[in-house]
Amino acid sequence: MTILWDGLTLWELARQELTPSRLKAWTAFLAAHKALAAILSRELESACGLPLTWFDVLAQLHEAPTQRFTMTQLANAILFSKSGLTRLIDRMEEAGLVQRLARPGDRRSLHIALTDIGAKQLERAVPIHLEAVKRHFAAYIRDSETEAVESALERIAIAARPESRL
Repeated sequence: MTILWDGLTLWELARQELTPSRLKAWTAFLAAHKALAAILSRELESACGLPLTWFDVLAQLHEAPTQRFTMTQLANAILFSKSGLTRLIDRMEEAGLVQRLARPGDRRSLHIALTDIGAKQLERAVPIHLEAVKRHFAAYIRDSETEAVESALERIAIAARPESRL
């Protein structure tokens, strides 16, 4: 065992910092997130050729007020990996799903916009994605648990936002 801090191992430190039930909840959350992201991406890509990260970008752009974002806005909006976003947008642009547009009044920056092809691909993917979420996530939450799960995860998401840590 590796001693990490003040003579404590990782698990001893974790038990000291977190209650056992909170540590178990954290571990379960990490395992569920990893497994679900992999399953949802695999099923979506198999059914309609969209990896989950691409679906996320298209969905975020679709929900944007003008169906476009700056790269910074998009990076803040997407739910999955932000690493390699420029390369991701390059690949999605090559596939015709998004386009880069000059921002009015600011020639130095660009908007990333949803194309008609991207909107059609998203429309095709949404029912597939929702069915997978239903099967692999919602099916395992009892109706009596939904409010508690939602409330806890919303509080965590709000607290974790960059603007809330200022």
